[in-house]
Amino acid sequence: MVVKCKSFGLFGIDSYPVEVEASVSRGLATFELVGLPDTAVKESRDRVRDAFRNSGFEFPVSRLTVNLAPADTKKAGAIYDLPIFVSILKVTGTLRANIDDCAFIGELGLSGEVRPVNGILPMAIEAKKNKIKRLFVPAKNACEGAVAEGIEVYPVNNVNELYEHLNGTAPITPAKPRIITEDKSRLPDFAQVKGQFEVKRALEVAAAGGHNVLLIGPPGSGKSMLAKRMTSILPDMTNEETIETTKIHSIAGTLPEGVSLISSRPFRSPHHTVSYISISGGGTTVKPGEVSLANNGVLFLDELPEFGRKTMEVLRQPLEDGTVTVSRVNGKYTYPCSFMLIAAMNPCPCGYYTHPTRECTCSPNKVKRYLNRVSGPLLDRFDIQIEVPPVKYDELTDNAGCESSAEIKKRVDAARKIQNERYKNSATTCNARVTEKEFEELFKLTKDASDLLKSVFEKMSYSARGYSKVVKVARTIADLENSRDIEARHIAEAVQYRSLDRKYWNKT
Repeated sequence: MVVKCKSFGLFGIDSYPVEVEASVSRGLATFELVGLPDTAVKESRDRVRDAFRNSGFEFPVSRLTVNLAPADTKKAGAIYDLPIFVSILKVTGTLRANIDDCAFIGELGLSGEVRPVNGILPMAIEAKKNKIKRLFVPAKNACEGAVAEGIEVYPVNNVNELYEHLNGTAPITPAKPRIITEDKSRLPDFAQVKGQFEVKRALEVAAAGGHNVLLIGPPGSGKSMLAKRMTSILPDMTNEETIETTKIHSIAGTLPEGVSLISSRPFRSPHHTVSYISISGGGTTVKPGEVSLANNGVLFLDELPEFGRKTMEVLRQPLEDGTVTVSRVNGKYTYPCSFMLIAAMNPCPCGYYTHPTRECTCSPNKVKRYLNRVSGPLLDRFDIQIEVPPVKYDELTDNAGCESSAEIKKRVDAARKIQNERYKNSATTCNARVTEKEFEELFKLTKDASDLLKSVFEKMSYSARGYSKVVKVARTIADLENSRDIEARHIAEAVQYRSLDRKYWNKT
């Protein structure tokens, strides 16, 4: 006799259906688990067997075979414990309820408790696509799974509770999504930053167009403080961005307990000792890296030259493509990684190179070696390079109110609204992400602007990427002014944001 029970697996950011088949036959009492399981899946035999006995059920004393189909796809994790348990209940005749429209996901404890797992949201979405009507998941994951509309998600605390529900003796109430609205007043605010008006303007432009930013300045000038406030002026996430972001964090296991959706833009700030695999994603059990966890948000790299060279260089392809692909023997895992990169660095090891009042103690060669830790190709990928000077005493003691994040965000939202209208028929979300075709069709310069850009291009020896980034930033500045065309003044401001590589790197 063979019975089938439905479940789901994870591959990258997506899910796929898995059919758990159980068969009991005569022979020596064994429990075989097949279907390309990894170590965690193989250990399900011991967890399921003890969960049976400790929950009051009789485990079959016969030859038991469980197959996880499709058999040519590697199964990973403990998410199949619950469907294996249910399939054995069915094949032994202990459970007689109809489960054709049901799917089961969850890890079992030895006592029969159902423990939370990662990746419930993408699996719930896939369950809906496969016309599953009832999905049984660990109780702590139920609110997350309930986000997938059109499917009933049932929270399960233990296998006895599930058995009684399926038999109709003690029904379980379906879960509802728990949407937590972010309290904007608790976010760091630009009103707390004294002075630095030019830097704030540059960050406003960056937020309005989704541009990458490099901050260079001495210690204590406020680079980290400014970067940590970026999410407070970024536009609110769309429903699609919210779902995509939540799926990534669900798979990575970083979704806060009891939270159904991540409604605020992520801000990731890994330490400079992070490995390149942690940045790009991968590992023995492939998981999203920092570039993907920052998707639709901000990735902040403080003390950029202190990061390993390989770690910095691995950012180049994700910054261009908006996706990262991790190749392994059993397949290729592709994760989205459309993020804003903000990096901060000192101009030299002591931090006071070109400081207006403090003398730098570093030799020219030492400064050169320090700056050259950041490669030219990576430097070229920063749309905006801005110097963060030391704050003056008068600015620190000035009690006049600085502009708040809410006021800046209004202008950013207005600029993004213009961009949404401009790119409404494409997958582009902001000026920084335009395709080559859109760049040629939509980015129109006036004659004065074109003449100025030509002069600067020849004088500054811009690369093709540098040229396009200047035009993209200028387009964002024009959007902030609600200007139809890119004027010469917009090009002039954008060019100012691409000059620090000449000041520091060429000078050394």
